[in-house]
Amino acid sequence: MTLTLEEVIRIAYLARIGMDPGQAGRYLKDLSDILEFVAQMNAVDTEAVTPMAHPLDLPQRLRADEVTEENQRDLFQAIAPLTEAGLYLVPKVIE
Repeated sequence: MTLTLEEVIRIAYLARIGMDPGQAGRYLKDLSDILEFVAQMNAVDTEAVTPMAHPLDLPQRLRADEVTEENQRDLFQAIAPLTEAGLYLVPKVIE
């Protein structure tokens, strides 16, 4: 897919990017090359390729899901101005 000079100028305007008219030709070539490369990648048959979350197929090292700290909610809420049923009460900010 190739772009026109008017499209590049419009894209720059929409993205609020200041661009000298002399540079538009260079951006036209660069953006057209990028879109052509994406089109080439889309043309590749990836039907038999399984999706991966990471390019290196390594297992994630996860820690055990266990409690490491004691519950201190009552201690923290003792200094709060207002609490109710284990929740902090705050003033209404949206009417």
